[in-house]
Amino acid sequence: MYKKIMYLLSIIFFVTSCGTLQEAKRGLTGEKVASTDEFLIKKKDPLVMPPDYKNLPTPEERAAAMQEISTFEKTLGTSIEDSSTGSSSAENSILKKIQSQ
Repeated sequence: MYKKIMYLLSIIFFVTSCGTLQEAKRGLTGEKVASTDEFLIKKKDPLVMPPDYKNLPTPEERAAAMQEISTFEKTLGTSIEDSSTGSSSAENSILKKIQSQ
């Protein structure tokens, strides 16, 4: 009788040392806890060609556009990239050029 009580007390001790009875039940049955998995990797979409791939500008068109910007800057007398004061100074310089002509 003494051995049965000791076995019963030791089983109760081990079950309660794991936490609550619900946690022991989950541990014994292998039930998974519903939680978010921060290591889950989302599958990426496959790469596709852009719809206007054949209409992309060529290096010659880029050079022509840069030449056009350069001539425009020469006409204004300032650089578009150098104007850090804002659009009002660019507007003022354009108005002065128009008034002088």
